[in-house]
Amino acid sequence: MKALWPLRKGTLGVPVGVSVDPHRMDPFADTLQRLREAFSSGHTRPVEFRATQLKGLGRFLQENKQLLQEALAQDLRKSAFEGDMSEILLCQNEVDLALKNLHTWTKDKPVAKNLFTQLDSAFIRKEPFGLVLIIAPWNYPVNLTLMPLVGALAAGNCVVLKPSEISKSTEKVLAEVLPRYLDQSCFAVVLGGPEETGQLLEHKFDHIFFTGSPRVGKIVMTAAAKHLTPVTLELGGKNPCYVDDNCDPQTVANRVAWFRYFNAGQTCVAPDYVLCSPETQARLLPALQSAITRFYGDDPRASPDLGRIINHKHFQRLRGLLSCGRVAIGGQSDDSDRYIAPTVLVDVQETEPVMQQEIFGPILPILNVRGLDEAIDFINRREKPLALYAFSNNSQVINQMLDRTSSGTFGGNDGFVYLTLPSLPLGGVGNSGMGRYHGEFSFDTFSHHRACLLAPSDLEKINEIRYPPYSGWNQQVISWAMGNQRCSILPHPGSPLLIHPALLQWDPPHSDMWEN
Repeated sequence: MKALWPLRKGTLGVPVGVSVDPHRMDPFADTLQRLREAFSSGHTRPVEFRATQLKGLGRFLQENKQLLQEALAQDLRKSAFEGDMSEILLCQNEVDLALKNLHTWTKDKPVAKNLFTQLDSAFIRKEPFGLVLIIAPWNYPVNLTLMPLVGALAAGNCVVLKPSEISKSTEKVLAEVLPRYLDQSCFAVVLGGPEETGQLLEHKFDHIFFTGSPRVGKIVMTAAAKHLTPVTLELGGKNPCYVDDNCDPQTVANRVAWFRYFNAGQTCVAPDYVLCSPETQARLLPALQSAITRFYGDDPRASPDLGRIINHKHFQRLRGLLSCGRVAIGGQSDDSDRYIAPTVLVDVQETEPVMQQEIFGPILPILNVRGLDEAIDFINRREKPLALYAFSNNSQVINQMLDRTSSGTFGGNDGFVYLTLPSLPLGGVGNSGMGRYHGEFSFDTFSHHRACLLAPSDLEKINEIRYPPYSGWNQQVISWAMGNQRCSILPHPGSPLLIHPALLQWDPPHSDMWEN
């Protein structure tokens, strides 16, 4: 690269403010050109082709289940069941749902009309964007890579898939095995680290779907802005969990411990900290200890159900957070095994590092508040989180938390089981992201919603009223016809109601007549 001015490193590892040497070979150019030509040919548009790709993805999941489980175990020490439940099964359900509903999702959607357009056909057509890029993270390397892929394929796009280089074993399976099941003229997996990703983002895409941190999300959005490319950003943040005094501490502890320590805490929608009164904290701590022991045994390190930190870099970061506040539960760690015990911190200050960054590990700080109002004020002073949770036996407390805060998702008296419902979207707000996916929401995310109106080519006599010069009567009728009335009869001031004969004979064209 030839620097135009002194280099400043970007988050993706690519120098900001540099010009790429035009003589340097671009490793992505040929692949992207091939995919663009495939899309331009119309190859991906037929519903039958989309269904074939989805069936291929389904076969990949079924025929390589054990291979994927082994890769997840190598990357994150996930048990076979946890890998199946949180990754493979959810992806298979997404494929099955898309196949079942593909014809419905792709149909033109008629819309309401005013009097001005009663003789026309008005509808929304969902069209593929074209060439889309999916950049996936390492923490759920199958789920968070293939779930958006389902929506992109169902919508009829050509896809460039960039799995995370950090989850190396899963990346290898996705790169070497997945392409065998899909049409490679319309699909490609690209590999590389931060520098290669930065170079990839220099190219123009028709949509970019990124899952990762807000910091890197800003880099992706900046790169997309150069081409005015729309983006979906699935980011993270610090997810609050409020525990009311009016609760059963053991029930709360069971649910909080399960979804805090699932996947060793490396989940973007996991609770990042607990807000409760000192009295509730005193009741919650023994209940959390009881739940952790019941889930993972007296020695959690020996439990087959507790994963490991993805790599040593993240392990060292997390071990540094153990010095914040005071360790009330857990706190043990082993560098050689990338193991950190399920941990609870108390006496934590807002200014400490554990409260300044998304934890993304099996560490749960507890901060004290006097009640619901203070908890809501604490949450609203910070960036909007991806997820927010509240626990109380009083439904009014749950509803107050829901009504007076904002977050990407909300859970009342439970954790992230909503992720099993394709009828609910997953997506952030503000600093936690933009856009949404899962189920039909994924299809919509990867589709351009094209507004269409098809008018008859004749019957010009009826349209003459809208042309200038505008008399007082013309203005009155036009204003009335542009309203919300659903009548096909136009009144003339001081005269009987008149209906043009053509109104009684014209059958508006259905959009199918206009399809190529």
